[in-house]
Amino acid sequence: MAAKLLPVLKLATKVTIAGGALYVTYDSGLLGGSAQGSEVLGKAKAAIPPAVDEWVKYFGFELPAFPKMGFSPVEAWNSGVQSSISVLSSGPTALGGYTNQGLQYLKDLTK
Repeated sequence: MAAKLLPVLKLATKVTIAGGALYVTYDSGLLGGSAQGSEVLGKAKAAIPPAVDEWVKYFGFELPAFPKMGFSPVEAWNSGVQSSISVLSSGPTALGGYTNQGLQYLKDLTK
């Protein structure tokens, strides 16, 4: 009986952890718009260093300094999305042009 119960218990634990992570992500606003995500990132930047310092003091070892981010994640995300969509939208046209060039090359070879 225990052999049949263990896989179910493992699955239930994994589903609970995944569901909890999804709930915390949604509740904190990470799945919202870019402005809301930037706000959450600012809160995380303010909360994480004190927590890490507390754990470092507790365990008694030192970590290297955290790097500073010199760019806006909102702008980087938006420019990345815009570039990706631009490439995807121009893809069929470019592929058609390359196909025509290849066909023309093959026609020139057979002359």
